[in-house]
Amino acid sequence: MAMAPETGTAPASSARGPAGAWVRSAGARWDTAVGVLLVAVFAVGLAGTDGFASGGNLAFAFNDIAEVALIALPMTLLVVAGQIDLSVASLLGLGSALTGALWNAGWAFEAIVPVVLLAGVAGGLLNGWLVTRVGLPSLAVTIGTLALYRGLASVVLGSDAVTDFPHTYARWAVDTTTIPGTFVTYPVALFLVLAVVTGVVLHSTTFGRALFAIGAQEEAAYFAGIRVKRLKLILFVVTGLFSAFAGVVFTLRYGSARADNGLGFEMLVIAAVLLGGIDFDGGRGTLFGAVAGVLLVGVLKNLLTLNDVANEVQVIVTGLLLVGSVLTPRVVAAAVERRHRRAAGAGTVPRESEASSPPSASSPDRS
Repeated sequence: MAMAPETGTAPASSARGPAGAWVRSAGARWDTAVGVLLVAVFAVGLAGTDGFASGGNLAFAFNDIAEVALIALPMTLLVVAGQIDLSVASLLGLGSALTGALWNAGWAFEAIVPVVLLAGVAGGLLNGWLVTRVGLPSLAVTIGTLALYRGLASVVLGSDAVTDFPHTYARWAVDTTTIPGTFVTYPVALFLVLAVVTGVVLHSTTFGRALFAIGAQEEAAYFAGIRVKRLKLILFVVTGLFSAFAGVVFTLRYGSARADNGLGFEMLVIAAVLLGGIDFDGGRGTLFGAVAGVLLVGVLKNLLTLNDVANEVQVIVTGLLLVGSVLTPRVVAAAVERRHRRAAGAGTVPRESEASSPPSASSPDRS
């Protein structure tokens, strides 16, 4: 099979010629840049914001993005495969509403969680079926189901809020309960474990290499024998599962089940994933970059909060990050392409080390 290499780039056939060098190394360089930016922002917080370095604040900062981080893992796989899911926050809200409604109905919490997870699987299955079997684009499908699942959450719970959840479970989700001797909360620890598993799946298995191949050139992947529709369906189902589980975590963390929980989280998830260098066109990126993007969004959010920056401004900053993460690679890539054309017109070809540009420019069109 002609699949993408394990390093998280497009297949070699798309990385030839004078511009091929950046295709083979752009993901690593982009990841490094995001990691350096994360360290720089962290250093700024340590130097200029009182209380930022305290264990309590760090526990709160990372726990505050636990749900975003959990959803970002399957979203990374989806975007690598050239797909997107905008309904994740609505599925989180539906999971929260269902948790509250079933608790009000007298269900044991141990019985509620499997039902909520099944609801997430069903939501993801609907998204995947519409994309893979009906042939609709994932962007259009999940815009529709974003409204559908949020509406179902309102039907399930209405405008009520359920708040009397058992302390036995709720204590594990709040930022005051950490792993002894650390500032790491249990939801963050779970995310780190799942991130390692997801990284292995994406970069060290046939399944992961198939996702890169699908994202780079879906038609070629199909003719290479990859079960394109099946793999995409699995990704949507897993994303729905993680989103519903994030709804349970969110409900316990805040001690409140509401239909509007997680409103707007889809933008944070996508911003974090794209900021981490995952190519929106598919076929390129690394999980390390996605995790770095999630942490960067979390640290920035915490710094803005500590400095009394209004929520409206924080939303603007998130939007700018999202636009910048998509626009910047294309602007730089266009500049590199012009440079290469000028060199070719002058009868010289730049060295491969000079023919570099960031990770979004050469994704081939998919049918």
